[in-house]
Amino acid sequence: MLEELGLDAVCESVYRTVLAHPQSDLAGLCERLGLAEPRMRQALDQLSNLALVRPTLDEPRRFRAIDPEVGIQAVISRRQERLAIEQQRIERIRLAAAQLSADFISARLGNRIQGIEHLESIEEIRERIGQLVRNVSSDVMTLAPGGAQSRLCLEAAKPQDRALLERGVRMRTLYLDSIRNSPATLEYAKWLTDTGGKVRTVPSLPIRLMIMDRRTAIVPIDENNSAAGAVVLKESGTVTALCALFETIWENASPLVDTLQREREGHSLTPQEEEALRLLGQGLTDEAVAKRLGVSPRTARRMAADLLEALGARSRFQAGARAVAKGWLTGEE
Repeated sequence: MLEELGLDAVCESVYRTVLAHPQSDLAGLCERLGLAEPRMRQALDQLSNLALVRPTLDEPRRFRAIDPEVGIQAVISRRQERLAIEQQRIERIRLAAAQLSADFISARLGNRIQGIEHLESIEEIRERIGQLVRNVSSDVMTLAPGGAQSRLCLEAAKPQDRALLERGVRMRTLYLDSIRNSPATLEYAKWLTDTGGKVRTVPSLPIRLMIMDRRTAIVPIDENNSAAGAVVLKESGTVTALCALFETIWENASPLVDTLQREREGHSLTPQEEEALRLLGQGLTDEAVAKRLGVSPRTARRMAADLLEALGARSRFQAGARAVAKGWLTGEE
């Protein structure tokens, strides 16, 4: 039963014997279990390290059992702390990889690699998308993170989208769950669904992305700076990988109708709250969490405060630990 704590059958027998015979001394324990004193001391040391057994205050050679919940919770807390540190390390590795990837793309663009086109401005990006869309024949896949778009921009996109759908092009778009907070974006998403497009939502998205006919992809050079431009990738292994990324997120996303109808059940977390808690546990700032979720920093701070209050936690790490203990989070990356 105690193998997960690193304790063998001898340690478990010693613990149960101390529990059944309070204030047993070392000699009495050895006699009851037929163990040599060195082996008994070893078992008692292991149990003591986990706060499962303690010497009595008045008789140091006598021992008493401690409520296992106290000791085991201490072990869980230590392991969760190590897990949180490891998650932060993984996130730093991811950020470093993203920066290296951006540097790699920039360097390759300077060398004019075949199959990569550099777009310098927002106007150039919009013009190029318009040109590419006119030649689409089968499908368009879009990841749309970030904040709400203006009603004017969304209305301007409708004629192009309607023309695609009327030509029989399959359109699939992934938004953030937070579009519920943007009437204009939500209205557009509903219109797209009613017109024949497919819309799903997720708590967070890694990048902004548009893929046409599984052969051409448009990706921003810097997700945090639209003025840095974008790249157009054509028929390469990178495009294949981006298609796989989209399909993976799509399979795990919720249809728009489910997003609108989803309500919290009991004391569980909504997908957006679960993602926020996971990101906070990785050490991300409120501003970084807000960007990933597509909400304002003020909303992210309020969400963090509400989660801490709901969990009765004094720190973000403690909130993560309690969420894992309640089964709200898995504790895995």
